[in-house]
Amino acid sequence: MAGTIAEALRMAGVDPTDARVLLRAALQASDAQLAAHPEQALTGVERDRYLSWIERRRAGEPVAYLTGLREFYSLAFKVTPAVLIPRPETELLVERALELIPVDAAVRVLDLATGSGCVAVTIAQHRPRAQVTATDISPAALAVARENAASHGVKIEFIESDWFAALSGRRFELIVANPPYVADGDPHLAAGALRFEPRAALVSGPAGLDAIEVIVEQAPRYLAPGGRLLFEHGYEQGSCSRALLVAAGYRDPLTYRDLAGLERVSGGKV
Repeated sequence: MAGTIAEALRMAGVDPTDARVLLRAALQASDAQLAAHPEQALTGVERDRYLSWIERRRAGEPVAYLTGLREFYSLAFKVTPAVLIPRPETELLVERALELIPVDAAVRVLDLATGSGCVAVTIAQHRPRAQVTATDISPAALAVARENAASHGVKIEFIESDWFAALSGRRFELIVANPPYVADGDPHLAAGALRFEPRAALVSGPAGLDAIEVIVEQAPRYLAPGGRLLFEHGYEQGSCSRALLVAAGYRDPLTYRDLAGLERVSGGKV
């Protein structure tokens, strides 16, 4: 029986870090409070909420979907099963985008397949003069993104769109995207957290490149002269991504590596 904080953590039966995150959320407490008061008794509501989350976590459900929150680029984002859970790898996309956006310029930025809005919101937070537009084909995802923009006090134009379909006549200095790039049939889709995430935001054809091919081919029509495209991809898709950029006529195609040394983000200039 999880009567106290110490007992709740001891009997969890899941990764200790996950148990601590779930208990902290159930009690709406900090790590310091958990550490300082291990003998504190849980209320009935707190205990029931925590035990329910622990049971679901044992079944593999991601912690972020249980608590409804995930940190990204030191900001807290609401997440639901309608959106992908923001991942550290995507912070590289934001870092490279911020390098391309002058602090004092009203640069037009487009974030394709925004999902939770973590990329668009973070860019808007760090470059408040940028004119950020974010699109997604999912109304449910856009609802989550709008909530995240509001909670961080940033102004973003949200548009429901199948890639560029609703953007006729628009031009941007920078287009960023974290599109689906997992191959259909990848065994990882049937294991771990991926089982719970929206498949349409993960899978993109037999090689995982269908969405990237569309973005690379169509983006030049929506980029201002000298504009740039940046997109995230799988760690084994760097060479294919560069080849697509070269074939589409982009200048200076290149790929950036993440902290693990893996090719993760590619892009080019028109």
